[in-house]
Amino acid sequence: MAKVVLITGANKGIGFEVARQLGRAGFTVLLGARDAKRGEEAVAKLRSEGSDVRYVVADLDRAAETGKALATQIAKEFGHLDVLVNNAGIFDLTGGDSPASMVTSEALKRTFQINFFGTVEFTQPLLPLLRGAESARIINVSSGLGSLGLNSDATSPFYPVKPLGYNASKAALNMFTVDLAWELRDTKIKVNSICPGYTATDLNGNSGTQTIEEGAEAIVRFAQQPDDSPTGGFFHKDGSYPW
Repeated sequence: MAKVVLITGANKGIGFEVARQLGRAGFTVLLGARDAKRGEEAVAKLRSEGSDVRYVVADLDRAAETGKALATQIAKEFGHLDVLVNNAGIFDLTGGDSPASMVTSEALKRTFQINFFGTVEFTQPLLPLLRGAESARIINVSSGLGSLGLNSDATSPFYPVKPLGYNASKAALNMFTVDLAWELRDTKIKVNSICPGYTATDLNGNSGTQTIEEGAEAIVRFAQQPDDSPTGGFFHKDGSYPW
């Protein structure tokens, strides 16, 4: 039986490319998106390439609700979940998410609601299904901007980039990774944060310097890591990052 992967925010960008590559690798892909039309269009593209891909509702504005509904749906159809890729996230491009002295409370709250609270609430009801897999992987798509070490290192390219809401929300997501990996340490579930790198996507107004394929590389690799692979770490395609 094919392994089952659920990817949030997968109708475009890095999430879509991860869906494409894992579909080609033989996974049954549950392509999560908020918008049904866009989700079904993305599924049609990948099905035309020969992959087993299905649209599912994954809306982090209604994270607990859609997470519970998906858990019920996946339990009935598959009985387990092998990989969860928490890819959905936002970056405020309106100017509200600014350095600490200027960031608006609205931008902070909105960014945390999706990137942190939403991810936690969405993941929780899916954990029994991940426990039900022979071995499972949880990948939290983070960013080097969520590294306290890199944010305080004047030699790092991340050093001058200080949107407080985004950076802090990804740092909080990294703590979720560490805590959840500790909680699941005696299971065959591996939990890691993955930074795709500065990839050209709608999230950053397509200003990134990497291709979509490069951005998907580490996520796809860690989704297929063996049982002796690391857990509770912070990785990118060329190595690891400090917390």
